[in-house]
Amino acid sequence: NHEQRGSSPSIKAMSHRKFSAPRHGSTGFLPRKRSCRHRGKVKSFPKDNPSVPPHLTAFMGYKAGMTHVVRDLDKPGSKMHKKEIVEAVTILECPPMIVVGLVGYTETPHGLRSLTTVWAQHLSEECLRRFYKNWYRSKRKAFTKYQKKQVADKQRYFTRELERMKKYCSVIRVIAHTQIRKIKLRQKKAHIMEIQINGGNVAEKVDFGVGLFEKQVPVNNVFNENDCIDTIGVTKGHGFEGVTTRWGVTRLPRKTHRGLRKVACVGAWHPANIQFTVARAGQNGYYHRTEVNKKIYRIGKGVRQEGGKVVHNNATTEFDLTEKSITPMGGFHHYGEVNEDYLMIKGCVLGSKKRVITLRKAMLPQTKRWQLEKVNLKLIDTTSKFGHGRFQTAAEKDKFMGPRKKNAAAAAATSAATPATTAK
Repeated sequence: NHEQRGSSPSIKAMSHRKFSAPRHGSTGFLPRKRSCRHRGKVKSFPKDNPSVPPHLTAFMGYKAGMTHVVRDLDKPGSKMHKKEIVEAVTILECPPMIVVGLVGYTETPHGLRSLTTVWAQHLSEECLRRFYKNWYRSKRKAFTKYQKKQVADKQRYFTRELERMKKYCSVIRVIAHTQIRKIKLRQKKAHIMEIQINGGNVAEKVDFGVGLFEKQVPVNNVFNENDCIDTIGVTKGHGFEGVTTRWGVTRLPRKTHRGLRKVACVGAWHPANIQFTVARAGQNGYYHRTEVNKKIYRIGKGVRQEGGKVVHNNATTEFDLTEKSITPMGGFHHYGEVNEDYLMIKGCVLGSKKRVITLRKAMLPQTKRWQLEKVNLKLIDTTSKFGHGRFQTAAEKDKFMGPRKKNAAAAAATSAATPATTAK
């Protein structure tokens, strides 16, 4: 027929997929490779405002675990307005940080350049451990020469450097470390980071930073309840995984030869290489990530002494007057007890238990209603996280269960030991 009409012979049309679909997985986070650092790095700090007093803009805490809270929702127009809702929260243990140094930066056409650094006179062991790969074999001489110089000529090594900062620098950051000994982890080496000082002029920033030397900075001096913050850290690692788990591509039909959790076609004949956008197997997790606008529901105090008594009461609310600690019965799974100051953050936080999380003041302005809402908690759940917990406290469990054999045996053992001690 084609020849009769005087047209060229037909070229067989190539096959194509029947439906179009969005790509699987985001290319915005490439390359998906293991993070080169374990502690989250703050790559940019909030914009400075000289009209407010000097203040710190970041902190570090350790992820303990999750629980849930009950509160009344304040959302006019919603069906749930003024009704109770249950929300998941994450607990981050945040012992006070200690400031040990000050860094001044000048602005150049290529970005910031550090001009000078000033260190405190005394650095704790947990801070010094960070400067060594192997502490027990080392001579432990870090900063000993610097400290002798500072004592011998404070004018030259301390005062003059501060004056240079005030004269030439535009950005001032403190060097601070965590008190990792206060949380019961195996690690003894503190985490150190630079925290930018915002507010005031440069001279006020320098004076503010020096005033914090060798002092403890609690988390409630940096953040407030109902604030939104950004969390920076390294996600939970899952090792080498295939394309279906790593990118979420569709499985192939059941009878596919040589496996079905694969990408059927990884590219055309030409260009004769595989494009970077094609989903491939590889490392999944342990990525450096930043999550923005995490709302702080509560800043709790740690276990403390008041009136000669040890007070564990830091999970009580107006509606639930039970005296109880934030640590659930049996402790946090794979973590243990929380005895220091803590942050309660709405929702999840990246990383595994015990991982250090960098907390930064929000970079973005807060305008949405949920970000500005004042949260009033009615109940903080402290039941066991190892199973279907029913009891908020050990006293509540004992009251419900009544006298038990193991309790009687423990009491008998205690009473038997007491006379023997008295006789001695």
